[in-house]
Amino acid sequence: MNFDRITYDPPIMSGRACIRGMRITVSLILNLLATGMNRQEILEAYPYLESEDIQQALEYAALLVEETIHPLELKNA
Repeated sequence: MNFDRITYDPPIMSGRACIRGMRITVSLILNLLATGMNRQEILEAYPYLESEDIQQALEYAALLVEETIHPLELKNA
């Protein structure tokens, strides 16, 4: 997966995942969606965002929460 719209820069939002170097974090977009805003409302509230930014934020979050199970070796006590 290519996350060309997700950026990390320590001086911007303390290095949190942001959209295209702006001070808009992936977590802000996710919180707006989670609290009931739809894509069009977000784009109207933040006119410098693009629909692709929201889509990529969702894809990035989905990748982060993907569960992988790693079996542990039990040691004999």
